[in-house]
Amino acid sequence: MKIYTKTGDQGTTSLVGGTRVSKTDARIEAYGTVDELTAQIAYLRDSMDRERADLCTYSEDLMQILRDLMTIAALLAAEPSVTKKMPALHPEAISFLETRIDAINATLTPIDKFTIPGGHPLVSVAHICRTVCRRAERRILSANNENNTNPLIIRYINRLSDYLYILGRKLSEEFHVKEILWIPEK
Repeated sequence: MKIYTKTGDQGTTSLVGGTRVSKTDARIEAYGTVDELTAQIAYLRDSMDRERADLCTYSEDLMQILRDLMTIAALLAAEPSVTKKMPALHPEAISFLETRIDAINATLTPIDKFTIPGGHPLVSVAHICRTVCRRAERRILSANNENNTNPLIIRYINRLSDYLYILGRKLSEEFHVKEILWIPEK
C-alpha cells in the first residue's frame, strides 16, 4: 500500500464514509488536534521510567487514555452515518478518569492558587499535554457548532484536561519538585 495517494493535493481530505471536505474543516481541525494530543501523551508515557513502581500506575492510565483518544479521533473523523459501525466511547471511560483524578488528588496537598508549570521535564510535558487537550476541546466544540459531536467526547476531553493537571501536580510530588503557586503581584 502506498503512503501517498495525491488525493489531498488540492487541500481536501476524506471523512470516514467518503465525503471530501477541506483540510481546514472544523472536524479535521478537531481530530487533528486529538491526534496531536495522542502523540504528546505517548511522549509523556514514553518519557516515564517504567522501572519505577511509583510511575507504573500513571503509565497504565496513559495507555488507556491513548486507546480512548484513538477511538475519539476515529469518531470525529467519521460521517454520522458511519459512527454506528465504529468503536464506541462509553461513559465508563469518563468514570475511569474521574476515579483516577479523585484517587490522585486525595494524595496531594490542597491548593487554592494556580500552579506555574515546570520543575522537571515530566511535569512540563504533562502540562503541555493539558494545554493541547484544552485546544482539542476548543476544536471539538467548534466542530460541534457545525456537526453534532457525541456529547461523551466533549465530557471526556474536558475531564482529561483535569486528569493531566492533577497528574502534573502528582509528578511534581514524585520528583520532589516544589510547586510554585502563581500569586499575582499587585
